[in-house]
Amino acid sequence: MSDTKDCQGNTIPVYAKGTVASCGTVSGAVPENIVYSLKVNLTAKEKSFPKPGQFYMLRATKGKTLLGRPISVFHSEISKPNKENQKLSDGQIEFLILKKGKGTEELCSLEKADKVDILGPLGNIFPKPKSAKAKKAGDKNSSKPKICIIGGGIGVAPVAGFAESLEPKSYDFYACFKSGKYGVKNIKASKLVVTTDDGSVGIKGMLPDALDAAKIKAAGYSVIYACGPTPMLAYVKKIAEEAGVKCWLSMESKMACGMGVCLGCTIETTEGYKRCCKDGPVFDGTKLIFNKPSAPSPRVIEARKNKKVKPDLSVKIKDVVFPNPVIGSSGTFGFGVEYKDVFDVNKLGGISSKGLTLEPRQGNSGIRIWETPSGLMNSIGLQNPGIPHFIEHELPAMLKLKPVTIANLSGSTLESYVEGAKLLDKTKVPVIELNISCPNVSAGGAAFGMSCSTAGEITKAIRAVTKKPLIVKLTPQASDVVGVALACIEAGADGISLCNSFQGVAIDIEKGRPVFDKVKAGFGGPAVRPIAVRLVYEVCSAIAKLPKEKQVPVIGIGGVATWEDAVEFIMAGATAVQVGTNTFANPNTMVEIVDGLKSFMARKGFKTIEDFRGCAL
Repeated sequence: MSDTKDCQGNTIPVYAKGTVASCGTVSGAVPENIVYSLKVNLTAKEKSFPKPGQFYMLRATKGKTLLGRPISVFHSEISKPNKENQKLSDGQIEFLILKKGKGTEELCSLEKADKVDILGPLGNIFPKPKSAKAKKAGDKNSSKPKICIIGGGIGVAPVAGFAESLEPKSYDFYACFKSGKYGVKNIKASKLVVTTDDGSVGIKGMLPDALDAAKIKAAGYSVIYACGPTPMLAYVKKIAEEAGVKCWLSMESKMACGMGVCLGCTIETTEGYKRCCKDGPVFDGTKLIFNKPSAPSPRVIEARKNKKVKPDLSVKIKDVVFPNPVIGSSGTFGFGVEYKDVFDVNKLGGISSKGLTLEPRQGNSGIRIWETPSGLMNSIGLQNPGIPHFIEHELPAMLKLKPVTIANLSGSTLESYVEGAKLLDKTKVPVIELNISCPNVSAGGAAFGMSCSTAGEITKAIRAVTKKPLIVKLTPQASDVVGVALACIEAGADGISLCNSFQGVAIDIEKGRPVFDKVKAGFGGPAVRPIAVRLVYEVCSAIAKLPKEKQVPVIGIGGVATWEDAVEFIMAGATAVQVGTNTFANPNTMVEIVDGLKSFMARKGFKTIEDFRGCAL
């Protein structure tokens, strides 16, 4: 294998802005609009154009993803010296991209003349075979190609690019797909074998139906090059070793830097963990270790047996049934009626009101919101009309809506919390959410939720004055969130909502002063989700160890923006989720989550939320 860092004619990576020459779907790929051809014009030194087997980190310049995506080179050509700088060359690189996530979706949405952040070429290259055909006298296979090239799915791209560098008819090429055929337009093989799972093209079946150790020996192959899904590569390694033939395998791994510094893309080998981006992606097959992939959760496997499922999204907290697990989060959805002209709020499972205090509050002075990458800081300060006003004016309108109404109860003293709870207990509000987690008030708020003793004390006090289902909303700032949650449950909480905003500080660099008058402010949005999932996972794990009669539901909060986010929280143990910041970015977020959950459950065979709740614990 060759590395990119020596001075023997190997490539030198460059970070540049490429220009899109064209981007469109690849004909023959099934289903349609899933595989794209992206051609990028690049001006760089000749040594900064790729060799067979290498890849680039690509990111749509106008995109929103943080990281580039590692994409193998399908075809490249250097056209001519650059007119403005004769030391540079103009060239074009073609990539085949499988659209399967946000990053690749952004790349596949590019248009002509768009810009692409491009880093590369990266990684090592396919080592050239010593000879193309057998020349041993008397060898009955002397006229047959000695090279075997195998590509599976989108893995066809790099090996097809490698095949272009070989003499025509000097190799056999095996291309394996689930359905259809693509990426073989430039291949000039002695024999082209295509397999498809559904039999739409070529041999019906997978690689084992076209090639095994006996066929490798019979064909007289001396070397094998392959790229494709991991199970296929494990099979290639196995049959190559059985046939006593050398094989080179191009591997894939999630990457961040592409330069070998982050160590996030390691591949297990007999020589230890090797970097896919730097030591690979091409590896000597004999040195690779293919471990059995982790099996899905037993409940995920069990659900596969269910056919034509009509999902029931309803969930229950105490004796209150929510039509689905998607709830508008307190402080981000007003009282529900504000959005009713924008979308059908009756499709939601519940609505948690603006934080309510016994007396009206004007909230905090100064700047109240501050956008950050992947999030929003806020310092509202619980501005609200007061509980008496809410009961007379806002509550009746909320109760007319189909989602379950939740009154979010806040306060500054234990006494004000208790008096507010007494007033709410006399109403028809179905559920009370005890907010002991607001980060933006000087007294009360999160102070009550910081320790097990104070959290338990206030929960017990509220429990004593109301029989309504009581959810306690916790702060992520507590040093022992699990302990606080268990203390609340012991004191009578019927549920836990976790978690409220994290705390942060923003500085106005022009003024050299904190942005917010109170310096610290709440922070929410997609950036906090992994931490919130961790907290929910830990709390749900602890609750699962309690006696059955003491177990209560958890509502996950923190950066929920998609149905996938909701599924993640539910699999971590949450019964429901609250959606906050993302409603500002996309008012349809919650409806899209409900629809996405329904489709996901139908596809996976889950009849109810409970079928997969906590399956990751």
